[in-house]
Amino acid sequence: MDKADVRKRMRELKRAVPPEEKLRRSEAILRQLEQLPEWDAARVVLLYWSMADEVQTHDFVNRWYKDKVLLLPCVDGDDLVLRQYTGPECLVAGEQFGIGEPTGPIWTDLDAIQIIIVPGVAFDRSGNRMGRGRGFYDRMLKSTVGALKIGIAYDFQMLDEIPVEPHDVKMDRIITEH
Repeated sequence: MDKADVRKRMRELKRAVPPEEKLRRSEAILRQLEQLPEWDAARVVLLYWSMADEVQTHDFVNRWYKDKVLLLPCVDGDDLVLRQYTGPECLVAGEQFGIGEPTGPIWTDLDAIQIIIVPGVAFDRSGNRMGRGRGFYDRMLKSTVGALKIGIAYDFQMLDEIPVEPHDVKMDRIITEH
C-alpha cells in the first residue's frame, strides 16, 4: 500500500471506534507510558493536545502538567513551535487546525526535552511512523536528537511495514494498548 492508501484505511478504522472506546484504549496506552522508568525520570516532556481521531491526551496532560514541564506543539506556518502547558486556561484554538495550543513564550531549549510523545496515522514494527503528510513532526524531531521518541497509537495502527521516505524520523519505542 502507498501512503495515501494507508491514510485512507486508518481513517476508516478510526471512524469505526466510538469515542468512549477511544478514551478507554487511550487510558490503557497512557498507563503503560506512566510505567516506564524514563517517564518517571523525565522532567521536560513534549506531548500533544489530541485531535478526535488520535490517542486521547487531554486528561493525561491535565494530570501531569503540575509535576513535569509539559510542552505542546503549536503550528507556525509550516513548522511547529513549542510552548509550555500551564493549565486549561492557557489554551487557544490553533489557527490552522483548531487544535488547542498554549499561549506564552516559545520554548527554545530543545536539548532539555527528555521524552517526546508522538501521534501518528500508522507505525510499523521497525519504528517507522507515518504522519498526516505535512512533515511537521519530522522537521521538529530532527532538532531534538537527544530525546526519547515514543509513538503512541491504537493496536490497529501498527502495521508490519509502512512506506518510508528519507526524511521520516523513526521512533525509539511505540506503545499501543497491548
